[in-house]
Amino acid sequence: MDHGERRLYRLDDVGIQAGRYSLGPEHGTLSVRTRRTGAAARAGHNLHFEVTAWEAVLELADEPAASRAELSADGGSLRVVEGTGGVTTLSDGDKRGIEKTVDDEILRRQQVVFRSTSVQANGDGLRLQGELTLMGVSVPHTIDLIMDGDGGLRAETVVKQSEHGMKPYSTLFGTLKVVDEVAIELDARVQSR
Repeated sequence: MDHGERRLYRLDDVGIQAGRYSLGPEHGTLSVRTRRTGAAARAGHNLHFEVTAWEAVLELADEPAASRAELSADGGSLRVVEGTGGVTTLSDGDKRGIEKTVDDEILRRQQVVFRSTSVQANGDGLRLQGELTLMGVSVPHTIDLIMDGDGGLRAETVVKQSEHGMKPYSTLFGTLKVVDEVAIELDARVQSR
């Protein structure tokens, strides 16, 4: 194999059979990670949220182009797992306050949806090209889905809030802000049939 040649995706190689798979919190975790910036960044926290209400449908075909994926997450179901950095440790009350701010001011309990429009082989997984809808604004988005050979699925992507018409959250007169780019991670496992 020369360096320009990529190993092609094959379902047998990644330990998953062709078929339709429904996933949700009982199959893994969907996480959101934010970072802070600004003159007062030291006072804030980098946050790790877990999305507690989400569902995904993955239709895998032997031919990648015939596959499709869709994921929907409840924008009102983010729970703070941890906050790192900052001058103080986040209390349970602080976490609840952050969750309320996300619910009321940022995501406003709206659904976040990704739908693939094109699927291609990509090494040990699939490249999902589609549309991400956030706050009613749909933009093209690409997600790489990696399959570990034992039914495990992993995806990481970055969502830029401003592309969806969102102004990243700020406080303390703008001296403490959330970075525009938010990291999303999916770790799940499908049961092979």
